[in-house]
Amino acid sequence: MAIIPKKVFLTKGVGRHKEKLASFELALRMAKIEKYNIVKVSSILPPDAKVVAREKALKELKPGQILYCVVSSTATNEPNRLMSASIGIAIPADRLVYGYISEHHSFGQTERFSGDYAEDLAASMLASTLGIEFNPDQAYDERRDIFMMSKKIVRTRSVTQSSRADKNGLWTTVVAAAVLLD
Repeated sequence: MAIIPKKVFLTKGVGRHKEKLASFELALRMAKIEKYNIVKVSSILPPDAKVVAREKALKELKPGQILYCVVSSTATNEPNRLMSASIGIAIPADRLVYGYISEHHSFGQTERFSGDYAEDLAASMLASTLGIEFNPDQAYDERRDIFMMSKKIVRTRSVTQSSRADKNGLWTTVVAAAVLLD
């Protein structure tokens, strides 16, 4: 039996702890997905999947449930180091065509830059699949105009969690996720 999710929600979180694993769990807790079994999947947004609000989607879930997620995370215990984790989504105009979800994690990038980068990754992957010609060396704002003018990509969006690592050297983890639901 094929599992094809019909909904997706975006979430993010940050956690700090003396143990790396515990900081990851705390980031999942802030993202409100710590009580589920997360299975990491690749980057396809199923045809006709709808982006829904996190709080509404969480009401349908049960602790221990398996969640299929595209996850971006990064962690460090280097004091004050800037880091980010982003998820980008590109939704095609034709809802019968699949879209793309990208993950991007980095050090030293601002929240806005990281989020724009993740959107650009998803939009570029979708554009190449749809046969939209573009110059990958152009600035994303210029490519975004080309993508939107093609009328084949209807919308992009992203969610990003950025943070400076704990100043005292605790492990700090940032997480962003696209959670796919039936």
